[in-house]
Amino acid sequence: MKASIGDRVIVEGTRPGTPRRDGRIVALHHADGSPPYDVLWSDNGRISLLFPGPDAHLHHYPHGDRTESPSRGDARSLHTFAD
Repeated sequence: MKASIGDRVIVEGTRPGTPRRDGRIVALHHADGSPPYDVLWSDNGRISLLFPGPDAHLHHYPHGDRTESPSRGDARSLHTFAD
């Protein structure tokens, strides 16, 4: 799984009644886009470290197009730890 800053991550609920979560990747820890990722969750506005499992998938956005990604905060503040 390789991600870019601004991609949407979706984590499916693994048990009945567990809601799906989604968020926006706001930071990468590796230059090649491999996990882990810092994710800004849409349900609570918090950022947490995510090591995605088999229940997670990514929605990639074209480079520079952040208009359709779930947004909270300013896209200009996104960064890469590998820089």
